[in-house]
Amino acid sequence: MKKTYVLDTNVLLHDPQALFKFEDNDVVVPITVIEEIDRFKKDQSETGRNARHISRILDGMRQKNPLTLGVPLLTGSTLKVEIYKEEYIKRLPPELQVDRGDNRILAVAMQLKEQSACPVLFVTKDTNLRIKSDALGLPTEDYESDKVSIDDLYSGTALLEVDKDTVDAFFSEGVVDIDGDFLPNQCLTLVDAANPSHTALGRYNKALNQLTPLIRSPREGVWGIHPRNREQQFALDLLLNDDIQLVTLVGKAGTGKTLLAIAAGLHKVADESVHSRLLVSRPVFPLGKDLGFLPGDIEEKLSPWMQPIFDNVELLLGNVDERGKRKRGYKELVDLGFLEIEALTYIRGRSIPRQYMIVDEAQNLTPHEIKTIITRAGEGTKIVLTGDPYQIDNPYVDASSNGLTYVVEKFKAEEISGHVTLSKGERSALAELAANLL
Repeated sequence: MKKTYVLDTNVLLHDPQALFKFEDNDVVVPITVIEEIDRFKKDQSETGRNARHISRILDGMRQKNPLTLGVPLLTGSTLKVEIYKEEYIKRLPPELQVDRGDNRILAVAMQLKEQSACPVLFVTKDTNLRIKSDALGLPTEDYESDKVSIDDLYSGTALLEVDKDTVDAFFSEGVVDIDGDFLPNQCLTLVDAANPSHTALGRYNKALNQLTPLIRSPREGVWGIHPRNREQQFALDLLLNDDIQLVTLVGKAGTGKTLLAIAAGLHKVADESVHSRLLVSRPVFPLGKDLGFLPGDIEEKLSPWMQPIFDNVELLLGNVDERGKRKRGYKELVDLGFLEIEALTYIRGRSIPRQYMIVDEAQNLTPHEIKTIITRAGEGTKIVLTGDPYQIDNPYVDASSNGLTYVVEKFKAEEISGHVTLSKGERSALAELAANLL
């Protein structure tokens, strides 16, 4: 049966294209939503851009037919703007009769439910509003067109039981034909069914339907870094492979995501000259209460936010020698042109060619922001996204709706991308215990 979906303001501010994602069901936008969107149109943030975009969409729609009468959509549905009337709110319980935007939107949805012969569903990303709607007997749901179940997130790795001869053939010949439904660049562990300790690691080549060996890191390590577990070996292989242009690394704190990415980036820039510069950035979201505006120029303002990056770079440089004297620091790499630290705020409109770009803490970005970043990649640029979906500071995304998990799911079948989920912490025994117990 055809349904009617009533959309809340936050749904359209989150995704202006939401109007067209309800198949052949009717879509209703309360007039209060239009009023609330108008308040955001001057913002320079993503929310402001979305507000302006949805206003342009609705303005184009009204030229085809009055919005209050309904405008046919290409999906076979109808878009309508519903006018709020003062008597609607009297249908709500006394506690909800306060003249607020949320209550007016809820009142319109309740009125439609009583009038409509088909099911009416209220769609909102506001948790409390969903609770109120449910308490009133109005069916409600979250907007989940871009959500990815974190429990079902693609891990990028798999175990494959084979016979002893297959493992031996892989070691001797370097490749082996694989039967199975695997994704491009999926990292596989061949396990001898008769002897589980007899294993081999490789990466699946979808075009050839073969398992290929991992890239061997130099004997001295990648800027002194050696992988400490199987997942880190997989991650380093993806990071060093020039054919893979997008790498996503997901894992809890201390699994080595950022350190491995920076080490591989410096190796590709300073040692192999495959890329002209290592560009590192991360979203600006404070943990706990913000300290307010920071003084100084752009470099001084960014310094507190980028300190985790500096810490990793100085660890790679070994900034204190055996005599305790300070050696090179990250500023030397900046002066040489190998390293650049930049805020994501200024990335819109740029074209970034031949750079090794790392976006740390990418779980704090929205799918739209992630799209903006990846579409900046020019010829010869590699992008690495790292983050932990369980440590999110952005109040507008969660473990299922953030940009990092969104990209993992959307790009998992593409041959130019690779993904690994790291689970074993290597920072310290204390950090590993804290990540698991707290």
